[in-house]
Amino acid sequence: MKKIGLLFVLISAFVFGQQSVLEQKINAIIKDKNATVGISVLGFENGFKYNKNADKKLPMQSVFKFHIAAAVLDYVDKGKLSLDQKILLNNANLHENTWSPLRDKYPKGNVEVPLSEILEYTVAKSDNNGCDILLKLLGGTKTVQRFMNSKDVRGFQIKFNEAEMHKDWNAQYENYSTAASATEVLKKFYDGKLLSKMSTDYLMKVMLSTSTGKNKLIEQLPENTPVARKTGASGKNNAGLTGAENEIAIVTLPNGKHYAIAVFVSNSTETNMVNCKMISDISKSVWDYFNK
Repeated sequence: MKKIGLLFVLISAFVFGQQSVLEQKINAIIKDKNATVGISVLGFENGFKYNKNADKKLPMQSVFKFHIAAAVLDYVDKGKLSLDQKILLNNANLHENTWSPLRDKYPKGNVEVPLSEILEYTVAKSDNNGCDILLKLLGGTKTVQRFMNSKDVRGFQIKFNEAEMHKDWNAQYENYSTAASATEVLKKFYDGKLLSKMSTDYLMKVMLSTSTGKNKLIEQLPENTPVARKTGASGKNNAGLTGAENEIAIVTLPNGKHYAIAVFVSNSTETNMVNCKMISDISKSVWDYFNK
């Protein structure tokens, strides 16, 4: 029994030592940066947790498109919407002066496309027009909030759509999440506690195809690592402040295990390059920890 007890103590000391190394690495990355950085990591199979400023309510920006897509797919699961139903794109919903690969593909509008295409553009390409089309179909942000509340997703709030955030810089702060909430909702999603298996598999596939933010979480990971992710960014206001530079993801390790990671950089006066490099470096440190 003494040997077993000693072995447990040694293993615990090793694990604690490794976590201390991760803590030191992350502290070095964010040291002297004029920004609030919220970080949460959750190991799915081993229950590992790392949190720093993970309970701070920080603006999500386009990270909320994951939550919106989940609410849409909940409606699909309930038969209230269909991924095959046609949506008319026109001047009323293809707004100019906003990020919209969907508008770039259909510049003249007056075309009907399936709901699936709008959802995929909204998540994988972070389309702002697509986002607001989805919210209108749901009846607004309150439907998303109710859905997340029903799944006991805490530390999350959504009040404004993309068009409203574009009009008012401060609106983004009303669309917030904690980093811990982000990793917890990703775990619920992965475990099939948000959606049906069909919808879970579908949204996972869409997230794996995300093309935005390649200089953030995935930048320093081995090529072709499966990462189901959603990015978010506010850009800078006239005072040079970045409201949000974010990313959340489910990462698959070489051994087939998984972890969720959320990094929210908020209220930063650093350059966009520095903000993204922080996320990239934190991601690499976490990857190294899991692959030690």
